[in-house]
Amino acid sequence: MTTIYSFVFSSLLVVIPVGFAASQSIKGAGSSSAAPIYQSWAHEYQKSGYSSVTYESIGSSAGLKKIRENATDFGASDVAPSHTELDKLGLVVFPIAITGVAPVVNLPSLGDRPLRLDGAVLARIFLGEVTVWNDLQIKQLNPSLKLPDLKIKVIVRSDGSGTTYNFADYLAKVSTVWSSKFGVKTSLMWPQTFSGVKGSDGVVQAVKTTLGAIGYVDYGYVHSNGLKSAQLQNAQGYFLSPSNQGFREALTHSDWYSKGSFAGTLTQQSGEGAWPITMGTFALFPKNTEHPAETARALEFFVWAFMNGDKLVQKNNFVRLPDRIQSLAYKTISSVKDKSGAPLNVKMIFNTAVQN
Repeated sequence: MTTIYSFVFSSLLVVIPVGFAASQSIKGAGSSSAAPIYQSWAHEYQKSGYSSVTYESIGSSAGLKKIRENATDFGASDVAPSHTELDKLGLVVFPIAITGVAPVVNLPSLGDRPLRLDGAVLARIFLGEVTVWNDLQIKQLNPSLKLPDLKIKVIVRSDGSGTTYNFADYLAKVSTVWSSKFGVKTSLMWPQTFSGVKGSDGVVQAVKTTLGAIGYVDYGYVHSNGLKSAQLQNAQGYFLSPSNQGFREALTHSDWYSKGSFAGTLTQQSGEGAWPITMGTFALFPKNTEHPAETARALEFFVWAFMNGDKLVQKNNFVRLPDRIQSLAYKTISSVKDKSGAPLNVKMIFNTAVQN
């Protein structure tokens, strides 16, 4: 016998049939850094008897393009468009989790000893100004390391990437040269000597197979692929390795936590343990959908994920949203309407299928 629950969340009446299943697949596309979360959620969602979910890890810019063109049910991006942009594009956005960007290196001669970098030197490496690993500026940060006389081979994203945007946002805050030359964008005109690759998977493979490489990638890929991350000096002057604890501390010192606003980035936050390149990742939906049934199914997936997916967020080395921000996400979900302005029939699905 099917169990039915009903209650009101915000202005949205929801009915929850446990064991409800939709026949059509939900389609998402965008952020490669968020792909591990969507893949885990999709696996558990279908295992629990609901719709299948297919996710294309194609980069934040491509995800935004697809949702603008109604070519996918939801878009995914590591950059939240401004309110002005959202109004112009006819979209709504809400965050799904917190993560961080890590500079990763291939320097086997260092063994397990961490390489230390500060923002100024990291910026000069990605500006193409520091070109060898035993450069004096790197030596001064690592007096106890025997750095190799080896050319630095820089691996960057060639596609439009929210990871690039947040990486650039951090470097713009610590380097006036970076700010004036490159600024903060999802796609940059890198020096011709750099190697451009597509997606987080591309960065992982290029760094792993290139001696002397440095690249940047979401922390979840560092952990799952056994990459070696450099330590970074944060805003308080402490050298840290990337970690969920560091992402949480950056979050707690941000407007996301204190004001319940996710308009700003999470880079270079204060706090002794705050990782300096922390970032959020977001979902994008049409404000007034031309495909109400498909959009409702996709929104139900996110409702389920927020109610059941915290364990999966943590397993994939992301950090869950603060309750205050998650409540804003629910409010945004309930605001999506069809082309006539009528609310969608979004079911709030809850079960206990996700186990520790």
